[in-house]
Amino acid sequence: MGTIRFTKMHGAGNDYIYVDTTRYPMTNPARAAVAWSDRHKGIGSDGLVLIDRSPVPEADFTMRIFNADGSEAMMCGNASRCIGKYLYERRLTDKTTIRLLTLSGIKTLALNVADGCVESVTVDMLEPALADSALFLPGHDPGRGTFVSMGNPHYVIFTDNVDEVGQTGPELERHPAFPQRCNIEFAQVQPDGTIRVRVWERGSGITMACGTGACATAVAACLTGRAGRESTISMDGGKLHIEWRESDNHVYMTGPAAFVFDGEAEEAG
Repeated sequence: MGTIRFTKMHGAGNDYIYVDTTRYPMTNPARAAVAWSDRHKGIGSDGLVLIDRSPVPEADFTMRIFNADGSEAMMCGNASRCIGKYLYERRLTDKTTIRLLTLSGIKTLALNVADGCVESVTVDMLEPALADSALFLPGHDPGRGTFVSMGNPHYVIFTDNVDEVGQTGPELERHPAFPQRCNIEFAQVQPDGTIRVRVWERGSGITMACGTGACATAVAACLTGRAGRESTISMDGGKLHIEWRESDNHVYMTGPAAFVFDGEAEEAG
């Protein structure tokens, strides 16, 4: 075991612990994610994110993300925005366009910088993937959800009661239709056109926000005629702007990122 310096950050309330593994390599990040994410006995977070230099020339840096239960995730939109702010403001790069290698491909981060600070980040989340989404659940209407993959799987349900996510989310996450489990969104279009969303993230439970979930919801809203190609997604921790661009079929997510605090912790042994 050794002492690891970390930075806690959040994007729209979706909070993670970030470690620069070029300086502090970790031997068992999955175990550390479980110990550190505990909000009563640890640092408290939705998971652990590792930042490193890219091993391939097509990208500048890499991101690995571990959920609060220790499982490794493919991608996190909120975490990728935080990485952009971290890299630029900690002077690890002077680029305002950063190519980030994730398990779901290379994502391009466009930093909106003013007076040396990153005010927001737009992430090219690439193309959504769609699939048959009819599920038959006891007590639920079949086929009322929409399946969208943003490099990780999401099932979006439009409802009049987004708080139902706490009861139904765990059931749907582990539904047999999703052998690798699934992220679940409950969404409601508001009178002003914004879309209210609550999310159950696989491996973490209810979180304040989910960037890929916001993207999936915007795509599902457009596909079902509830919204156009641009949406404002309102989650528990804040709002994200999503554009499903017709010219390239890519989804672009724009939102804030913020530092919370720096600290040191012993890597869980």
